[in-house]
Amino acid sequence: MPESFLLTTREKEVLRLLAEGATTKEIAQKLSIAEPTVRKHRENLLKKTESKNTAHLIASGIKLGLI
Repeated sequence: MPESFLLTTREKEVLRLLAEGATTKEIAQKLSIAEPTVRKHRENLLKKTESKNTAHLIASGIKLGLI
């Protein structure tokens, strides 16, 4: 993983909710943030973990013990 792999608390929350199968809308509601913000967090997570898609992101999170 690259040095930029440090995840914020909010990114970890979004990752956990994605792993639980929550939609962007559900995550936004649960965290009281806007849907575009959720999409940006997902984008940042994909970049930081060098994941190709959300499924790969969740697999990476499991391997790294984040989920």
